[in-house]
Amino acid sequence: MKLVSSRDNPLYKRLLKVAGGKRDPAADRSEAGYRVLLEGIHLCQSWLEHAGEPELALFDALRLESHEELRALARKLRSEACIGLDPRLAAGLSQVGHGQGVYFLVRAPAPEQPARIDHNCIWLDRIQDPGNVGTLLRTAAAAGLRHAYLSPGCAAAWSAKVLRSAQGAHFALSIHEHVDLQAACDRLRVPLVATALSDAASLYAAQLPRDCAWVLGNEGQGVAAELLARADLRVFVPQAENVESLNVAVAAGVCLFEQRRQWVHSPRNASAGRSAGV
Repeated sequence: MKLVSSRDNPLYKRLLKVAGGKRDPAADRSEAGYRVLLEGIHLCQSWLEHAGEPELALFDALRLESHEELRALARKLRSEACIGLDPRLAAGLSQVGHGQGVYFLVRAPAPEQPARIDHNCIWLDRIQDPGNVGTLLRTAAAAGLRHAYLSPGCAAAWSAKVLRSAQGAHFALSIHEHVDLQAACDRLRVPLVATALSDAASLYAAQLPRDCAWVLGNEGQGVAAELLARADLRVFVPQAENVESLNVAVAAGVCLFEQRRQWVHSPRNASAGRSAGV
């Protein structure tokens, strides 16, 4: 395994840029995918399981000698893809207080957008906070959704902060970035449901569709007016008076699990399951 011990090493300088969210000289942040640095044993193991080998695997050389879980991970990789880092250099890449000593350099997946959007999904409209984007992805996956569409202006889905907030949800979803949501409306074959504070029905009084595109808007401005105009249904979450509106990720959780309650756990569907011998 090659060892990198100098901060002046060209590869290490490149890794620092990627870790900091800066543009990688070897790739643009585009539809073709951009390079990101995954950090931590669990996240790297998940990538290996779901996406295959990384372009490079970087290990804290000292920890690798004594940490069996790190050694087991390294054994699953091609030796030429593994790089040992001086402990000080490995720590310099970390985005958390106490890193685990392993990083994967990967190209963010860029799945092809479907010609027809006929599935339950979330649309994120200019949601800028990485913590919100990650929590939204995690919540959507937990509610059983498998597709997410992010407009330009959203935090990068595979950035370090989004990955930490999502806690592995990336591997349960097809995540489409840089999506023109207005144009995507023409490909919709399910209702468009928007969260809104005015001219909207109470979430708990609405009969929610079994499948729909949930559009959730910018933290300050909400859903764009042109998307609200295309919505088949607008809903709000009733809450106590004299309290600010809910955080977008919290509101999404309430909405998605109310939809799940109505369709997955409703007495009507339970009866249908019993009659079918389920």
